[in-house]
Amino acid sequence: MVLLALMQANAAVLDVDANCAAVDAAAGKAAAAGARLLLTPELFPVGYAPLRLRAELDPAALPALRQALAEIARRNGIALVYSLPAVTAAGEWQITATLLDEDGEELLSYAKVHLFGPEERQAFVPAAASPGVVDFHGVRTSLVICYDVEFPEAVRAAAVRGAGLLLVPTALAEGFDAVPQVLIRARALENHLTVAYANHSGTEDGCDFLGGSVIAAPDGGLLAAAGTGAELLFAELPEPDRAGPEVAYLDDLRPEIYRSWGS
Repeated sequence: MVLLALMQANAAVLDVDANCAAVDAAAGKAAAAGARLLLTPELFPVGYAPLRLRAELDPAALPALRQALAEIARRNGIALVYSLPAVTAAGEWQITATLLDEDGEELLSYAKVHLFGPEERQAFVPAAASPGVVDFHGVRTSLVICYDVEFPEAVRAAAVRGAGLLLVPTALAEGFDAVPQVLIRARALENHLTVAYANHSGTEDGCDFLGGSVIAAPDGGLLAAAGTGAELLFAELPEPDRAGPEVAYLDDLRPEIYRSWGS
């Protein structure tokens, strides 16, 4: 069995040392509890404030920050998902997520395809690459970021590539309760995979976050759910259902028909 840990917490915008210390503390607690992987929220190491990040964050500091996060994974002996801005070779800023193994080595990276709201669209450029899938301790694992999971196409792209676990760093504000309570569970059920959705708590740069992080099972049930404050969630990933899902949505897909319908 693979024990997954999910960190819900309040970041300090542009206080990298404080945020990394929070990740380090959560990684230590998670590893001590036997977790193999810690999932953290969207942009947590730098805080969620798109316009301030674009104006005040020096991209030259990002490689050292990534090294510090890799050291947190190595020191605590736990795999880690973190989310940071990245600057492409063309000079475009994107929101990314990275999965490190317990030795701090990168297993998977992903850049956000669906940007939410005017601030994200002003500060960042949307990516276009589909979610990748890697093997993590025998579990086929993929990444998307926040608003991406609200589009069935993004999750289905991971599922048809064989993902059994979808890790989702997010930054969801108050007022969008239906996303973790309804939509995340639906995505898990319709794609027969586990979805872990890690949100911020508290207020950052004027944004009040919902909290409400969840881990949803392939049958749509909840394996773990957080309240509104800082919390460390744990859930054991379900064993693969050798009999298959009760309703085999992925087996019954008809993509050639959908293409004929047009957009």
